[in-house]
Amino acid sequence: MKRRIVVFTGAGVSADSGIATFRDADGLWANYRVEDVCTPEALKNNRAQVIEFYNLRRRESLTKRPNAGHLAIAEMEQWADVTVITQNVDNLHEQAGSTRVVHLHGELMKLRSERNPDLIYDIGEGWEQKLDARAEDGALLRPHIVFFGESVPMFDTACRIVASADVLVVIGTSLAVYPAASLVYYVRDRKVPIYLVDPGNPDTAMIRNPLTHIKERGAVGVPQLIERLKNEFAE
Repeated sequence: MKRRIVVFTGAGVSADSGIATFRDADGLWANYRVEDVCTPEALKNNRAQVIEFYNLRRRESLTKRPNAGHLAIAEMEQWADVTVITQNVDNLHEQAGSTRVVHLHGELMKLRSERNPDLIYDIGEGWEQKLDARAEDGALLRPHIVFFGESVPMFDTACRIVASADVLVVIGTSLAVYPAASLVYYVRDRKVPIYLVDPGNPDTAMIRNPLTHIKERGAVGVPQLIERLKNEFAE
């Protein structure tokens, strides 16, 4: 029986592909305030700016490709039962070949009805959402993104997945954005090992499980860790 590995990723796993986060001083977010482009109030009060912002992010994302970290995660499916839970809205895990990916904060290449959150559409060819585009229910479309202040609809699903893990791998997250960061506390018992790949010092003070911290960027540390786990599972 294959071991169940749950991989929980944050912005750091995509950083080596050139995708900026809102914390990067020179990134795409540097020209915008979060309050102006990533809140329900912003969408209501300045729809054009919000749509423009996500159009720019989509256009940028089309130039990016999976890095060695994404590819190593996907390769694990050859010898383990793998589910990826990601805070990222890009589709680089899918591009790399991962087949089970849960997006906590939405998906950049999808749109949804402002009225019915279950009406979700692939944006299709290209990157541009038209300002007046509408869903089949007649409502305006919006980016399929979980804005600040909105609930995280996939969180309960993610909690159940983490609770089933034999191994939890955490990559490229500061463990500072809640509720996503609390997923590390949903492992089913204290014996489940947690591996952390991040060059910084995420907040791990409350983790009581066996913890191994590989202080490397995702593109470097993840392939190292995956090879290590593969060898351990083969023993």
